Amino acid sequence: MASTQFNAGQSHGQTQAKAEEWVDSAKDTAHAAHDKACDAAGKTQEQAHRSKEESAGFLQQTGEQVAHMAQGAIDGVKNTLGMGEKK
Repeated sequence: MASTQFNAGQSHGQTQAKAEEWVDSAKDTAHAAHDKACDAAGKTQEQAHRSKEESAGFLQQTGEQVAHMAQGAIDGVKNTLGMGEKK
């Protein structure tokens, strides 16, 4: 009978050790997933910031080009009407 109790206790101890091993493994996996998610979020945020800066630069260039085209059109009309600068 003592042998049976010993075996039961030993099995219980082994089961408990295995369960703790699984819990530790699950924690490690969760931490690794968290770290990867944080890295991905950081990279996404950096890319969004770069895209925003590029878009702002593009819009500024486009606005300047439109302003120059409008000024050119105004000058053309003035020259046609004889109101342009005399050189």
